[in-house]
Amino acid sequence: MHCSSDLSIQELVRMADILRLLAHPYRLKIVEALENGPQPVHKIVQRLGLSQASVSQHLNAMRRVGLLNAERQGREVWYRIADRRSITILQCIREKRHSADPQTPRGRRYREAARSSGRRKSV
Repeated sequence: MHCSSDLSIQELVRMADILRLLAHPYRLKIVEALENGPQPVHKIVQRLGLSQASVSQHLNAMRRVGLLNAERQGREVWYRIADRRSITILQCIREKRHSADPQTPRGRRYREAARSSGRRKSV
């Protein structure tokens, strides 16, 4: 997909802030946990294996920049993805992992192309 319009500096600053925030493995795991729908905090804590305080800090940082929405349901707080672009980033990471996997046809082509060009591509 090709977008012909230029991005404003304000849009690029916002996206750079979001990318910096997502450049953390546990925050990407949070996106993965919420990819298929809202989850209560205790489920996210279980999935990540971190303390509730640590998970809450990550969730609040992501909520502040608009990546997540939070909603209280009784005594629990449920989080959901507010900005679907975070899922797109996660999908790009998965695609990159898949393309570099030597066990897949695409990965073998990637490695062969790297060898034939005389350069070793980092993964």
